[in-house]
Amino acid sequence: MHVKPEYRDRGETEVAVLDALVDRPSEGMTLFELRSHVDADIDALEDALGSLKADDLIDAEENDGRTVFRADDRVFPDEDEPEEPSILDEIRRRIGL
Repeated sequence: MHVKPEYRDRGETEVAVLDALVDRPSEGMTLFELRSHVDADIDALEDALGSLKADDLIDAEENDGRTVFRADDRVFPDEDEPEEPSILDEIRRRIGL
């Protein structure tokens, strides 16, 4: 699942963080879990989290001594909004698979 298109114009790391958090809406993710899903070094990841938090696009809360990040409800795609097809989906469609 991907974030709404209006939030995809942010930096690559910020979009990757939002996409990862949207995939796990109820449980959220810790910093270490995000590191395993986002291809960025720790400094870039921390900068992205800081920027997203400052813009109120993510929430951070303490849970059993761990900080858990969750995406704000407004970044989740609408249920009736079709997801953009991947490049692989587009190739399959064009060659008839």
